Amino acid sequence: MADRERRRVLAEFLRSRRERVTPRDAGIPAGPRRRTPGLRREEVAQLSGVSVTWYTWLEQARDITVSRQVLHSLARALLLSPAETRHLFALAGEPLPAPEAERRPGQGPGSALQQLVDALDPHPAYLVAPNWDLVAWNSAERGLIGDPADREPAGRNLLRMVFTEPRMRTLLVDWPGQARALLGQYRASAGRHIGDPSFGRLTAWLCAHSQEFREWWNTHDVAEFRSVRRAFDHPRLGRLVFDYVKLAAVDAPGTTLVSCMPTDEETARKLPELSAYGSVRADGPIGATGTTGATGASRPGEVGGTGRAGETSRANGAVGVVGVAGTDGGVGGAGGVGNAGATGPVEGAATAS
Repeated sequence: MADRERRRVLAEFLRSRRERVTPRDAGIPAGPRRRTPGLRREEVAQLSGVSVTWYTWLEQARDITVSRQVLHSLARALLLSPAETRHLFALAGEPLPAPEAERRPGQGPGSALQQLVDALDPHPAYLVAPNWDLVAWNSAERGLIGDPADREPAGRNLLRMVFTEPRMRTLLVDWPGQARALLGQYRASAGRHIGDPSFGRLTAWLCAHSQEFREWWNTHDVAEFRSVRRAFDHPRLGRLVFDYVKLAAVDAPGTTLVSCMPTDEETARKLPELSAYGSVRADGPIGATGTTGATGASRPGEVGGTGRAGETSRANGAVGVVGVAGTDGGVGGAGGVGNAGATGPVEGAATAS
């Protein structure tokens, strides 16, 4: 009974969409003496590359099989919106099309979602696509894992970062356990998006560049996301522990919001500093804020910028200390000047090697 009702609703939906599209909309001649509102069945069949008989059976709610390829063709012929396309697939009993295929190339998360991610700061937060591409992030997340914008677009992917960037192995406490759990979630997501080329490309790349990914992928282990506790050994702030919470972004199908909530007072106390560290990294190679220096110059021979005044005025305007020298031998900057004119201690000595 349920299957018969689903076919009936599908037939009614197709008829309503067909009657809405005019020949001019579809780019075909209208011809004389048209009595049918919208397109004729034979016109939809021709535009979709199927037989007239088969399409007629579909509108008659016959018990026939519809492939994903035909559904995509019907969606194009009937000029369906992304929401209508998902509805069509749902009525046909097929897995929903990959959201990536529905977004225009280069389309961002939308201003409202980006504002939400920013508003969660100083709690680390980010938006992630089904294939674990990072779509948006805030300053605290940047301070935690580094700035995704520093990577090429294809490298802004959590799986690529976790499995191929050496520093992630020291940042993540229990790297093997966390990495394997992420891979299991990724495999489950890939199973829901069979035919999406972005998953195939990413899986092939990871198998070629990570021995652990290749070995664990072949075990076929799957896992679903659940709220999980993750610990980090941050190079500047030490141990940070978060509970991860994941929410669906309804107005961006397939995209999810992940927010990190501190599990202890020590981590909560460090959040403003983590966000400030991320903001400094986004601004470029400058000195740190407050009592901890952010990374200074990262190119050989470059001079670290001037340290900023501390965000909290514990000593009546004492200055911020200087940023650390760059990893390739840059020179630390000078101490900044606080509101009261006191000069801060210089901790950004050169570390040229």
